[in-house]
Amino acid sequence: MKTATQLIHSIPVDELTGAISVPIYQTSTFVQESPGINKGFEFSRANNPTRKVLEELICSLEEGYAGFAFASGMSAIDAVLKLLKSGDEIMAVEDTYGGIFQIFNHMFERFGIKVNFVDTSNLDKVLAAITPQTRIIWLESPTNPTLRVSDIKSVSKIAKQHNILLAVDNTFSTPLLQQPLTLGADIVIHSASKYLAGHCDVIAGLVVVNSKALADQIRYNQNISGSILSPFEAWLTIRGIETLYLRFEKQCSNASAIANWLATHPAVDKVFYPGLATHKNHHIARKQQKNYGALVSFSLKADNIKNAIRIVNATKLFKLAESFGGVKSMLAHPATMTHRTIPEEFRKKTGLQDSCIRLSVGIEDAEDLINDLKQALDKLNHPAGKQITVLQ
Repeated sequence: MKTATQLIHSIPVDELTGAISVPIYQTSTFVQESPGINKGFEFSRANNPTRKVLEELICSLEEGYAGFAFASGMSAIDAVLKLLKSGDEIMAVEDTYGGIFQIFNHMFERFGIKVNFVDTSNLDKVLAAITPQTRIIWLESPTNPTLRVSDIKSVSKIAKQHNILLAVDNTFSTPLLQQPLTLGADIVIHSASKYLAGHCDVIAGLVVVNSKALADQIRYNQNISGSILSPFEAWLTIRGIETLYLRFEKQCSNASAIANWLATHPAVDKVFYPGLATHKNHHIARKQQKNYGALVSFSLKADNIKNAIRIVNATKLFKLAESFGGVKSMLAHPATMTHRTIPEEFRKKTGLQDSCIRLSVGIEDAEDLINDLKQALDKLNHPAGKQITVLQ
């Protein structure tokens, strides 16, 4: 069965009523026939029929053992990190999302969990960073926003040799482009707010695991902490996934066209997009991904924050906003937005320049999006129609 067909028909018809749209079971509790005798549901914090459909859907798409839906991507991450105890260590991809940096460094380190940030695209560095206390290797592939790609299968082999769990944030790629569990990962995380729901109207997180042992632990953490996804948000996410194949195909096509155009622009220094042959990890992306995604980042030859802000304030179609993955194109300036809490020295060490701009490419016409970027980039030299010197 082809991917598009499998995705659509992984969403079930309601057995009770025959409803072709998954019903929203907006209830907190369920009537029981006798104590412990019920229809599989007791209390919606523990389980809910609408949430259960979403959890089974993402499990199917990722080819996992069990799936879990949370109130946000960060709460999904929190549930995974609660697999650890004081004295354990995490090896994390160094150019990580700002929220991950905060939860690692400002929350879990208070509980005696140490984090080592490593360039996980370099297998020698991964091997060198392992200690007897390493319990999880944490990958984002591609990373945010420099789109660095790690070889998931090779890292998983290293992890297994040392009895370490491998967790992969698959938000950027979605299960349509890569399935980390089939490459050897143990845990997959999604911010479902992004491409899966796809319309900037949901905050949601998902976790998929590859074993009963991990499923039991994540289910316990989900239930006890109570950071569950509501039935309505679960329904919106399911509805978004129904159109994921069509949306993402167009977004990836647009992103490729934009990345190739940016690579020719005289004001642009670097373009970060795994689909470009010049991308450092293009060969790995080509091997483990079915396409190259819908995020593009670029930096300027005149590398400073003022020039980046001038551009992000000048676009008309690209909306300046946090997050990504919606049908409308958006852009962000990571150094002052998504990654502003990361110390400047560390940020620059990981390759995130002052002028880096991240594009979340939508489903508009590619030519219109390119023209929008062109007029914004032209303002570096021609604000209000007058020639000026580019800020240095």
